[in-house]
Amino acid sequence: MSDGFTHLDSDGQANMVDVSGREVTLRIADTTATVTLSAHVIGLLRSGQTPKGDVLSTARIAGIMAAKKTSELIPLCHPIAINKISIDLKIIDSGVAISAQVITSDRTGVEMEALMAVSVAGLTIIDMVKALDPLACLSQIRVDSKSGGKNGDWKRA
Repeated sequence: MSDGFTHLDSDGQANMVDVSGREVTLRIADTTATVTLSAHVIGLLRSGQTPKGDVLSTARIAGIMAAKKTSELIPLCHPIAINKISIDLKIIDSGVAISAQVITSDRTGVEMEALMAVSVAGLTIIDMVKALDPLACLSQIRVDSKSGGKNGDWKRA
């Protein structure tokens, strides 16, 4: 009954995938997201004059913490040993571009951890500037590439 959906058992019920038979391999996921902000807030970020402090450093730490907590928040994700989390935040003309790379040597991938990293980093930016920019918007959350595992390498065209 699963029709290829690995998170469904034979009765169609949600189920955590058994990865015990999979090989431990190096797995890497790269993700991106964008926070769109007003010109006023972008100016404050560039000058380091935001009222709540260092927005980008706070967002980076929040993204790292979120990646490490992914399996506690997404019900069918496996807890995995994360070897490295890198988060880059760049002020751009329309807001902040966020990228994350998560690396593990494990039996399942790290796409969800990397997506969680950019999402929570973006939400943290919005939380810290929402009084100044109620129209702030987190968007374009996506996996750009992944490597390792039985499905091999993949890169967004």
